[in-house]
Amino acid sequence: MSDRDDKDMLAAEFVLGTLDRDERDRVHRQRQHDSELEQRIGEWESRLAPLADEIQDLTPGPDLLPLIQQRIKAIEDAARGDTASDAPPSTASVTPLHRRLAFWKAATGLSSAAAVILAAVLLAQPSPSTSESNFVAVFQQDDRQPAFMLSVNLEQRRLHVRPVSAEPLPDRSYQLWIKHDDLGSAPRSVGVLDDDLSLDQAALRDYEPELLKHATFGISVEPPGGSPTGQPTGPAIHGYLYPTEPSGGQRL
Repeated sequence: MSDRDDKDMLAAEFVLGTLDRDERDRVHRQRQHDSELEQRIGEWESRLAPLADEIQDLTPGPDLLPLIQQRIKAIEDAARGDTASDAPPSTASVTPLHRRLAFWKAATGLSSAAAVILAAVLLAQPSPSTSESNFVAVFQQDDRQPAFMLSVNLEQRRLHVRPVSAEPLPDRSYQLWIKHDDLGSAPRSVGVLDDDLSLDQAALRDYEPELLKHATFGISVEPPGGSPTGQPTGPAIHGYLYPTEPSGGQRL
């Protein structure tokens, strides 16, 4: 993926509100002297603004926010070693909860982070650097913030894996899989993500574009170096490719 594509993705995340505070501050500073980034941010704001007119207002119950805040407080207390908290999860879960809460506020009116990003992808207007060969998949579970985004150029058979909320795991590896009837009943490994959660951009070079367009992709958590069995052994999240232009045709 080119620097131009990376900048466009960064602008989209900035507008969607999926960046944490430090990342958002960095983008805010960068846009002051980066005219291309400023233009991209403006384009994404224009693309997403009409979505709000199509969504009916939904008022949450009065007890929802206090319950969320109570749960976050319980996690923070547990992280500080307060034994009075119930079922303390790991310290690492505190920051994602705060980030998710901020994202819910930013994405009011849409049911999940995937809905926001997918709507943006499907409604995005063409730019000079895009073509009908460009597709994107979002990997998330339930209504959680997306863990990864996968972009694929079918013409060049090149991919780009971008972590959104996912972070490197100690003593674990992420592995990308592809599944299609033409490949048999079992998923096939595309590759193990590197320490920086990237993957060889040519990993899909042996697959036909039409197969890629209709395949199911998955990312699983595996032992270091990847699955020892040749099949997914850990928790997995799945995604499908969607065109980045309306003219590219939607997946049925």
